[in-house]
Amino acid sequence: MFVELILALLAGIIIGTLTGLFPGIHINLVGAFLVTLSSSVLIHLPPVYFVVFITALAITHTFVDFIPSIFLGCPDTDTELSVLPGHEMLKKGEGYEATMRTAYGGISSIFLLIILAFPLSYILSKIYFHIQTAIPFILIGICIIMVLSEKKKISALIVLALTGILGTCVLNLNLKEPLLPLLSGLFGSSMLFISINQNTKIPPQNLIFKKIKIKNLMKPLSGALIASPLCGFLPGLGGGQAAVIGNQISKTNEKDFLILLGAVNVFVMGLSFVSLYSISRTRTGAAASIQALIGTMDYKILILILIVCLFSGIISFFLVKILSIKFLKIFVKINYKKLSIATIIFLFILILLISGFLGIFVFIASTLTGIYCISLNVKKTQMMGCLLIPTIILYLF
Repeated sequence: MFVELILALLAGIIIGTLTGLFPGIHINLVGAFLVTLSSSVLIHLPPVYFVVFITALAITHTFVDFIPSIFLGCPDTDTELSVLPGHEMLKKGEGYEATMRTAYGGISSIFLLIILAFPLSYILSKIYFHIQTAIPFILIGICIIMVLSEKKKISALIVLALTGILGTCVLNLNLKEPLLPLLSGLFGSSMLFISINQNTKIPPQNLIFKKIKIKNLMKPLSGALIASPLCGFLPGLGGGQAAVIGNQISKTNEKDFLILLGAVNVFVMGLSFVSLYSISRTRTGAAASIQALIGTMDYKILILILIVCLFSGIISFFLVKILSIKFLKIFVKINYKKLSIATIIFLFILILLISGFLGIFVFIASTLTGIYCISLNVKKTQMMGCLLIPTIILYLF
């Protein structure tokens, strides 16, 4: 059985690497497909193998999918904010550092997850049903702080409101995978069009990155540690909202914000398994797949999941390091303008295939909105109004 578990772990890491590198192939699709197979073709395999596979897949994907977000401007539903500082660092020759900062945040949160999983599980079981009513007011407070922190407060309010209206409209459409065209337009293609217009050239990349000292991790990790449990346990809140909340708490600079993002995404994913154990609620597609496979989770399964998170997280950290160097060596040899155009075409085709012609309309509207919002010269995190405002409305009404 031990050998089979190791094979399931390695298979999850391999598939997670592939889904992370190719935008649009989401772990939810793989999880749903696996659940189907487990009840038919693979019915004789013990569910524990699938649990190991899905956990390794989810953690690896969460580490690796920052690479296409930062290098190509193709954000996943939880990495959209990494495009902003990551793309700027790439244009300065610091693309490798950008991805490694997300990896350092991710591996740090793995260790925090293992230490805090059971204490958080106990606390959650006691307070879960009491904190839901406070969520919209916390988010309203965060929005107010975000606007007031800007020098150009009116412009910030316009960006927050405009993207909030856009997000609310899109999420209420009968559209498959609505976040794909919404976030790809706001945070991906808008930046690419601006780079094309400015005739941006990618300079040679510095492939030497000094290890981040523990004391320099404390500030972004503190924000992630406070915000992630809130978003990992409650419906409607994900990594993007957690990153915005965490950033308002820790006040990180752009480079440290990438550490925070890496930590938040991995922590939220890990806490979704804790949520399944403590209150039998699923907060991610990976956790939902595991629930479909095993039903109620006991502490032995949670311990196994934490062990898998540890090993897959360590391996994924080094995968990001290796893959980033490999990609950048190829990347700097390519005409960036042509690559940007090819990326936009790829996003267009991907959205057409997944979300249809209505998705293309949303993609175009989101792209134009993103370009306008960027032109107002406020912090681009204000565009997270596209998720914050709909979440506030969801909880209030």
